[in-house]
Amino acid sequence: MYPTRILRANQHHSKPNITGFDVNKFARAAGQPRYDPWERAEAWRYTGMFSRWNRFKSAFPGLGIATVAFAVYLGYEQMFLKDEHHGEAHGNEHH
Repeated sequence: MYPTRILRANQHHSKPNITGFDVNKFARAAGQPRYDPWERAEAWRYTGMFSRWNRFKSAFPGLGIATVAFAVYLGYEQMFLKDEHHGEAHGNEHH
């Protein structure tokens, strides 16, 4: 079958498929395999310390502690470290 015939036949669909291959139809026909020989060998990748949450948690080590320390520093700076020369003209003594 020529690609132009397929394009003309599928004009009322949102996206033309020039190969004639329907992924959804293939997935329905394939179904679930009765037995996956690699299932047991691959199971360790998604359990225990390799679970999705643990992988996410260990992707940014120290982020929680750093965030808390930075927030404490910002609070300390806001409360206790006031700029005494704010608003004055700067002279050459600072340079």
